[in-house]
Amino acid sequence: MNNDYYEFFCPVKVIAGKAALEHIPYEVRGLAAKRPMIITDKGVRGAGLLEPIISACEESDLEIVAIYDDVPPDSSTAVVRDIVGVYRQEKCDSIIAVGGGSAIDTAKAVNILASEGGDDIRAYVGAGVIKKALKPFFVVPTTAGTGSEVTSVAVIADHEKSVKLPFSSSFLLPNAAIIDPRMTLTLPPHVTAATAMDAMTHAVEAFTCMGKNPLSDAYATSAITKISASLRIVMKDPKNADARLELAQASTMAGIAFSNSMVGLVHALGHATGSICHLPHGLCMNLFLPYVLEYNLESIREPLGELLLYLEGPDAFAATPLSRRPEASISAIRRLRDDLYKHCKLPRTIKETGKIKEHELEKIATNALDDGSIMFNRREVSLEDARAVLKRAWA
Repeated sequence: MNNDYYEFFCPVKVIAGKAALEHIPYEVRGLAAKRPMIITDKGVRGAGLLEPIISACEESDLEIVAIYDDVPPDSSTAVVRDIVGVYRQEKCDSIIAVGGGSAIDTAKAVNILASEGGDDIRAYVGAGVIKKALKPFFVVPTTAGTGSEVTSVAVIADHEKSVKLPFSSSFLLPNAAIIDPRMTLTLPPHVTAATAMDAMTHAVEAFTCMGKNPLSDAYATSAITKISASLRIVMKDPKNADARLELAQASTMAGIAFSNSMVGLVHALGHATGSICHLPHGLCMNLFLPYVLEYNLESIREPLGELLLYLEGPDAFAATPLSRRPEASISAIRRLRDDLYKHCKLPRTIKETGKIKEHELEKIATNALDDGSIMFNRREVSLEDARAVLKRAWA
């Protein structure tokens, strides 16, 4: 299943550890920037997560000239336009994104308009539209899931058309990603679980999809190992900084993996569900992962069986007959989901969300077929196939 030819690209500098935040002023100045803007959300600011960043900048005489803290969970083209207005008014020259996937993707879109000009981000939808480097851009993730700090894509909602707009360019990649466990210590259990399963899905799909390659495989399997070993620890001991750092590093590794290999049907269904029903992306990934693996089973038996080693460890791998390892991998993921449900009621089925109506499944299936992620799924997907997966995921 290895490709005869592949490319691998990740130029993002990763600064990780328990004092990583203090390096931000050095990184900003290293790109000749003097007037950074922070883009975040009210939850992050309310939790005090900006304080160590602001303190580090103050101690280094670097002024944060603007803070936009009103990014919503499902950011939109209108939000991007508002932030760009503040950026220009305050004469900012760089961006520090602090938050989860929504804040980071929003900051990427802001950077497009701040660098390229204009007020309508929709003019830059698609791949290859951006032709030159953007303004200095730094990312501090506060969740361990999206991997957006090392991906060349952004997704922004167009609420007028009820669709999510994709942006793809190597120029969207941050100049540096700052991974510090202090940023995730206050994450609620439900968000911790959902974002971790987002990272798990990135890694599993990266390892089983059409674009997999030896380098993306290495990052994907390392991410799966770290999540499998650390997620349950964090659920029981939320203040465990070492395990939090492991999950944060896993998220970054999974992000590097899937940005070089792409994903598949789980993401296609998740994107469609998120845009129609406004559910968090990580929750959608948790919903669909085992059902899509079952659908793809006969097309991915070899890599899926190999994943048992990273999901359950060498003893379980050795004790499981070769022919049963693919099914055992799916069972391991189901057990993890069951444990998360016990800890924080993270929904395992569509019905458990209480947010999706049965008549919406048809639109989800239809929209999923138009999602670019589906191109890299190992098994071809028809509308009837998508309906069947959603039906199995219902209850």
